[in-house]
Amino acid sequence: MAYRKLGRTSAQRKAMLRDLTTDLIINERIETTETRAKELRVTVEKMITLGKRGDLHARRQASSYVRHEVANAENGQDAVQKLFADIAPRYQERQGGYTRIMKLGPRRGDGAPMVIIELV
Repeated sequence: MAYRKLGRTSAQRKAMLRDLTTDLIINERIETTETRAKELRVTVEKMITLGKRGDLHARRQASSYVRHEVANAENGQDAVQKLFADIAPRYQERQGGYTRIMKLGPRRGDGAPMVIIELV
């Protein structure tokens, strides 16, 4: 199996991963379930790789996936701008492995394993 279905239809799964990717780019650290984090890692690493390329085509590809939410209220920077201006230059010398997953333990309601996924 190439990917996890996460108990959702393909449209719901794609929307959820887009939202989580955008949130991780904006906040640089989010708390979610372990299986979601493992799937999220794949998409976030692709977006950072696009950011490292930095050309117009890469910016348009990232813009078509990442939601257009404002990351910084004070300077009006959205998620794609933050990805290309702040996050990607940090990882110029790094060949992958841009995220870290730290386990937190089970969620109180249903016992799902919770993790923090963050940018290294």
